[in-house]
Amino acid sequence: MSDFSGVKQPEFDTMTSKHTQTASQLQELAQALHKELQSAGLDAAPAARLRQLAGRVTTQAEDLRRRQKLVHELQRQKVTFGRSTPKGSFLEVPDSLEAAQGLLDGTLAGRAALKAADGDRMALGELEKYASRTGDPEFVKSFLRTLGALGVTRLPGALAMELRDARRRQDTEGVTRLSRQGQKVLGMLSTALAKGTDPKSPAYMGADFLKGLVKEGRAEHKAGDTKYSGYQAQALIWRAHDGKPPFSKEFMEVVGRDVIVYEHEQRKDQWAAAKDPLGRYVKGKQLPIIDLAGALGLGTMLRPGAQMASPGVKNQSSVVEDLFHAAKSNREASHALLNHTPAGWKESVLDYLLTTRWGASRYLNDHKPISDMLTIATTGQDATSKKLAAEMIKVLSDEVRGAFGKAGDGNLEIRNREIFDRYAPLSYPLGRAISANIDQLSRLYLNHATFGKVAAKDMAYALVLATSSNAGFEALVRAQTEHMRAALNSVPPVGLNASNAERLGFTKADVKRFDLNGNGTVDKADVTDLLTDRTVEEARPFNHIVETRRQVLIAQGLDDKKADEALKSMVGNAIGLLPVPGAKRVGEFATGAFGELVSKGYDKLAGVAYDEVAKHVAHQMSQHRPGLDETHRTLAENRLAVERLAEQMLATAMLDKGVLDEVPRKGQIFTAGKPPMIKSFTEMSSQEYSEFLRWARDKGGSSGLLDRFGGTFRRTSEVDDYLGLQIPSSSGSGR
Repeated sequence: MSDFSGVKQPEFDTMTSKHTQTASQLQELAQALHKELQSAGLDAAPAARLRQLAGRVTTQAEDLRRRQKLVHELQRQKVTFGRSTPKGSFLEVPDSLEAAQGLLDGTLAGRAALKAADGDRMALGELEKYASRTGDPEFVKSFLRTLGALGVTRLPGALAMELRDARRRQDTEGVTRLSRQGQKVLGMLSTALAKGTDPKSPAYMGADFLKGLVKEGRAEHKAGDTKYSGYQAQALIWRAHDGKPPFSKEFMEVVGRDVIVYEHEQRKDQWAAAKDPLGRYVKGKQLPIIDLAGALGLGTMLRPGAQMASPGVKNQSSVVEDLFHAAKSNREASHALLNHTPAGWKESVLDYLLTTRWGASRYLNDHKPISDMLTIATTGQDATSKKLAAEMIKVLSDEVRGAFGKAGDGNLEIRNREIFDRYAPLSYPLGRAISANIDQLSRLYLNHATFGKVAAKDMAYALVLATSSNAGFEALVRAQTEHMRAALNSVPPVGLNASNAERLGFTKADVKRFDLNGNGTVDKADVTDLLTDRTVEEARPFNHIVETRRQVLIAQGLDDKKADEALKSMVGNAIGLLPVPGAKRVGEFATGAFGELVSKGYDKLAGVAYDEVAKHVAHQMSQHRPGLDETHRTLAENRLAVERLAEQMLATAMLDKGVLDEVPRKGQIFTAGKPPMIKSFTEMSSQEYSEFLRWARDKGGSSGLLDRFGGTFRRTSEVDDYLGLQIPSSSGSGR
């Protein structure tokens, strides 16, 4: 064994005893020598050196005594490993005390767990004592080694059976105690299992242990009169996991992928039969394999409190949904599960989950695990995340396309409500996937490119589903706001030339590219033209997002009351993110524009300077189901809010790029100091900020830019063409 030493116990005991005796004798000798030297008036340094030596020997003796105690306990508990050699019998003992303690505690915990799996109620209480030890790799390895894959599978099964029996006896106190103990023990198991199946962890148990989990997962187990598959029991461990540490990609490659295939093998005939009319009548819905807690009617009693079911969710969970919960804590793990096509399959796991198996996910109405997993898997900036995002966009676009058509007035209508409702729960993860790849909207709609197999028309129908939820729509608007900010930031400042290019972060080649009129300097006219180009380009994706949202709400015949609150939040955040005049270049503020986009709570930073449109929109929250006229009015106001966002960004970009440097500002209420300088936005009142925007429009030339933005943003014909609509100009489309 590595990191272990071999000792003969009798000799080790003798060595420890003599070391302790020597330390005591050295201490006495040092004291006597110091006394004699001091009495003789001589230098006491030799006595001090002897005292230091005695201290070192004493420390060594204490260490040996601790080791001796552990060796005796390891042997008493029959934990140590013996080995016979020609020189005698040796005990293998870990080199460090911590490792030896971990070996001892892990073995004792494993034995308690095995007793608990056999129905020993006292052992469950003993096992609880070790719940805090999972941070020690030696403990985890000893614990899992003692349990084995069979014990890991049997323990949650035994916990569930005990809890069921207590409920049958109407033992309220017992149910409460077992529920609490079960949650704690399953949490302990989940942490140990995540570490023990991760090759990067010092607690890694090896590939054979992973294979053992698969073997026991597929096997039939029995407790009392109840039979269950091992995966039904193991699933309780996955669902109890808090994500720290996350399950590894290797776990998902070996165990996770097999779980997907196992359920498909067990259910494929039943699911196929349920698709035909007679099968739907006889067989009913597409049933997943329910985990053991659900099968025994325990609901969420063995889950940590934070994971209790939401209203409307059935008091059950499936084995695969529990697996999704484990996979969502790590992008690598979710990729390993989704970016794979099992042997003999014609579809990837991702495609299968969104099509063939989606009815099973819908059966329990427990969409959070798969939604969270899809979000983590498709919002990274790595190649696999982008590949999965493109695949999800294409699959869902194809699935929902048949739900929509053109109404009599030319607007969008829902022709097949069943299809729309079927995929509505995936609108948010889809919106997040598109948001994380927001640059693809520009590539698709401006450059006629493709994103994987996704073409512009595919993206149009994907946007229909994504914008049908408030959260999906908000994520898209936030992302496109950041994209536009980054695009405007790419424009150089007035005065850029060959001599200052390197200092400003540009190259001489950039100067030639941006000097549109060829006078050797990037002047105000060049910057204005470049800003105009970026403005028009960014208006088109905004147009697709907002107009598609408008059409979806019209198709639904409602205007969700939370949509305007989301707009308020977006406006507030956008103001807070705008760079303060005189601060670093805008590029410093647009870092990660295409990555994770979350609300950063900038209301406090923005203070009273936040745009009045935010306050106005906040009052538009509907308390009832509106008619189409009211829907049109509110949606028009939402378009105005986006235009105000654009105005804020354009005015800020012009200020930051130096376009407004020579515009007179004397006497303006938004300035301070001598010479007058524009206040930071966080210091402006709402009146001052409004006046700043007016000044930028009237004196600085932002009106022209805003007009170009609005003209493109409100031209809805491209969205109409992709969705097969034909809306008269009098319908309130904004044209």
